[in-house]
Amino acid sequence: MDEKILTLKEEFKDTLSSVTNLVDLEKVRVAYLGKKGSITALLKGMKDLSVEEKKVFGANVNKLKNYATDIIDEKIAELKELEIQHEISSMPKFDITSPADLTRGSYHPITLVQRQCETIFKSMGFNVEDYSEIVTDYECFESLNIPKHHPARDMQDTYYLENGQLLKSQTSAAQNAILKKYGKRLIENGEPIKAIFPGRCFRNEATDACHENTFFQMEGVMVDKDISISNLIFFMKTMLSEVFQKEINVRLRPGFFPFVEPGFELDISCLICGGEGCPSCKHSGWLELCPCGMIHPNVLREGGIDPDKYTGFAFGLGLTRLAMMKYGVKDIRDLNSGNLKSLSQFTDDEV
Repeated sequence: MDEKILTLKEEFKDTLSSVTNLVDLEKVRVAYLGKKGSITALLKGMKDLSVEEKKVFGANVNKLKNYATDIIDEKIAELKELEIQHEISSMPKFDITSPADLTRGSYHPITLVQRQCETIFKSMGFNVEDYSEIVTDYECFESLNIPKHHPARDMQDTYYLENGQLLKSQTSAAQNAILKKYGKRLIENGEPIKAIFPGRCFRNEATDACHENTFFQMEGVMVDKDISISNLIFFMKTMLSEVFQKEINVRLRPGFFPFVEPGFELDISCLICGGEGCPSCKHSGWLELCPCGMIHPNVLREGGIDPDKYTGFAFGLGLTRLAMMKYGVKDIRDLNSGNLKSLSQFTDDEV
């Protein structure tokens, strides 16, 4: 019986030496180690052996099986490495020192609008911050005066992850971290908190001409002594007039958001239809652009700031809708479509 094991081992080694790809290697594995494989079949001959012979023979078969398994694993790693090297060697060669061909692409319209807004707010003394797209429940809701089971959570169809975290449904999720980051300067040195934090947001929404499940916002906050709604209106009108290079008609409507009090919806006159009504503005002549308001005392307090001494405003500017207004994009879905006919008309002249 031992001769059968030695013979099969030599046969296995010879067969394996001629294998040059993963497909053939899998065939060899099945032929020797599968349920009907040659090595597995050796065990069927044990019925005619004595108890002691079975122990010795079974141990030797297991050694062969382990040997074959290890050799195959090594061969898999070797062949995978060869495939990687083949892909690398077959890649087209290019000179990384060659000048870039700037005529071959352009920035996305949302990127253009975001960078323009960043430049405008920087000129007004705001810091630009970045924040993760995956956040905790505390960041996105609890720190914003939205405790668990609060009905306001139903306003956002949130994507939750298996680990309990979630895809950021609003850029307000960064607000608590920003207040804590700059709060010490405010309290000790009297430096006002002025920051914007643009980012991508996600909501499980039905898509139409003015709604998407993935969109871009830009959150902004300012906290200091004696901040009022007048400051909010000033900064927003200044920003919009710079973006569109003309005076923009705006209106404030009362709106409910748990993290501001009072809360508003800032609308701008629809620039696509001139205020006459179209699918983008739901035929109202106005487009909802910016939920905003005075930061709720509970939110300030959660961020380590005394609401009896300081006040502030916050806004969530819709960068996607702002891009639609600026470039006359009638359907929000075009911006995420990857349609080059729609997107290639934009250039980076403004960046």
